Amino acid sequence: MVVTFEELQSFLTEQFPQGARYGSLEKLGDGWAEMKLEVEEEHLRPGGTVAGPAMMGLADVALYAALLGKIGLLPLAVTSNLTINFLRKPVAHSPIRARANILRIGSASGVGEVYVYSDGMDEPVAHATITYAIPPRR
Repeated sequence: MVVTFEELQSFLTEQFPQGARYGSLEKLGDGWAEMKLEVEEEHLRPGGTVAGPAMMGLADVALYAALLGKIGLLPLAVTSNLTINFLRKPVAHSPIRARANILRIGSASGVGEVYVYSDGMDEPVAHATITYAIPPRR
């Protein structure tokens, strides 16, 4: 791990404050991160379920955290592809959590997967695979 939890937390607060809308960093390890989103009314869609964009945002930021924890604080690492499968309906007013794992890091890209869970459920509610473009180091 190149970056500590505290360093990444500080970086996200200073450089990516809008990321807080998608959840908060809970844990960081070597190639993985966990985030939590407290589900509010703004995250719900008609029918009483968590909106897809809320789960996608949580997954995306969680993998961003896992990637930066591994490669260092490169703010211009950006999502180049995100595929998500919604597997089951989350609990409407319960937090959702993401567990992001890096699968591969190359010189120009990083690939990972994220499982999203709804508190109170054992099975994941969504699974995403995400690719990040990594800028050249100067």
